[in-house]
Amino acid sequence: MPAPTAPTRRAIARLLAAGAGLTALAACTPDGGNRPPSSASPSVTSASASQAAPPSSAGPETSAAATEPGTVAAPAPTAAPTPTSPAAGLAQQHSLTDPASPWLVVNKHRPLSPADYVPADLVQPNIALAVSGESAQLNSTTAAAAEQMFAAAAGDGVTMTLASGYRSYGTQVATYNSYVASRGQAEADTASARPGFSEHQTGWAFDIGDGGGACGFQPCFAEQPAAVWAKANAHRFGFVVRYPWMFHQITGYYYESWHLRYIGVEAAMDMAAKGIVTLEEYFGLEAAPGYL
Repeated sequence: MPAPTAPTRRAIARLLAAGAGLTALAACTPDGGNRPPSSASPSVTSASASQAAPPSSAGPETSAAATEPGTVAAPAPTAAPTPTSPAAGLAQQHSLTDPASPWLVVNKHRPLSPADYVPADLVQPNIALAVSGESAQLNSTTAAAAEQMFAAAAGDGVTMTLASGYRSYGTQVATYNSYVASRGQAEADTASARPGFSEHQTGWAFDIGDGGGACGFQPCFAEQPAAVWAKANAHRFGFVVRYPWMFHQITGYYYESWHLRYIGVEAAMDMAAKGIVTLEEYFGLEAAPGYL
């Protein structure tokens, strides 16, 4: 088939991302990302901020600041994919805005509503844990799928650990404010998701670690057995690597080989079959490289 006369959206995203270089850190890495526009909004304050753990221990999402002149407006709330989205043909449709929906899309244009949402069915999955407390929890659907996936990985000789699961709004406030206090508002937005904008708060997402403990929340994690296995197999259990390599101009975050997001087996398998790697593209949503 002849080459198209105009570059595709994905080709444009790759070209824009190329300038980031191979040394760009992934989205949960405390030191990753570029500086955002100077018009960042004021920080969120919290009484617990002064007691927050050092940023390096939290594994927060790290943003790639918008580099395009002017970002598009946030789409209107959507109950299900638009007819033109690749997901529209699936047998079962889900809301893109309901926090209890597996198709919820949270990004820098689409905050949680309510901002302090708490999943009603948080549980601790029966898998290898590298954390405790709330970070060892997921919603019940994600937990069940994670148990199946971890067991399958173990059957292939790969050991995974849960490195960071649910993160409450209060925890995200403290984490974000610790960045603001130490680095300033602008740099904080390159290192931590603002409260109410984190997938970890939904219960649908979690970070994995490798059984050997190497390269946690670092770019080199992509080469560890757990990350390699997850990239090749996670879709069979309903998961996607939410922030893929060189798509930060669409997702707003650099590559996170450790950050998995549950969307259901049908949708995850469909994305893999169609070669679509971002939820924004799959559900027909605008790119969200930076906060509005």
